[in-house]
Amino acid sequence: MKKSRIITASILFLAGVILRFAFSGHNYIAYGLFLLSVFMVVFGVAGKTLKRFLAMFIAMGLVYFVIIEIPIIDEASGDGDFDADYLIVLGAAVHGDTPSLSLVERLKAAKDYLIKHPDTVVIVSGGQGGGENVSEAQAMYEWLCEKGIDPERIIMENKATSTYENLKFSREIINARSDNATIAVVSSEYHLCRAKLIAKTLDMDIHTVPAHTTYFSIKLNYFIREAFGVTYQLTIA
Repeated sequence: MKKSRIITASILFLAGVILRFAFSGHNYIAYGLFLLSVFMVVFGVAGKTLKRFLAMFIAMGLVYFVIIEIPIIDEASGDGDFDADYLIVLGAAVHGDTPSLSLVERLKAAKDYLIKHPDTVVIVSGGQGGGENVSEAQAMYEWLCEKGIDPERIIMENKATSTYENLKFSREIINARSDNATIAVVSSEYHLCRAKLIAKTLDMDIHTVPAHTTYFSIKLNYFIREAFGVTYQLTIA
């Protein structure tokens, strides 16, 4: 095996370790670098037959990845401007009492929508997980109130622990209040395709509002992750 190949594989592996353990929100990029470094080493010692098999495997994986990313990217822009009776904000992590960056990004998108559509009622959905002093719903409620949204327009759903439960429990609240309501959902842009797939399993017709991820590398990481999330959702739908 060439020395240059070993050095390159080592650098890729080290970069993966740094991204995995020193920077949050970069796990899937790190896993990709780990996999690439392993393939480089294996290609350096493998025979012709194994190299052909690996090349075919990689090519098939890349083709599938591109195909599955097309609807994820297509849905990332949301459904445009429209009036909804209810706006559901999907929860994300809370650090202690403080909303994570992803959650703040979703809340900013929700605030902008609510200002533009003053008759819309918002449901903030998310329970309390490990490392969270309050529920995600409570953190979202307080954030929106601080930004000037009328508390009377905000409903807290504080039991959900997954996107499925976010939508299911929020729909139960909506159905108890009104019939034939139009529903919009706010989530990170990379997550909207999967949110729609999950909504379909609940027979929910939703519009989507994208929350834009601030940092490109984090956005890239989660677009990669969604390929696996959407694949899983398609297998259980």
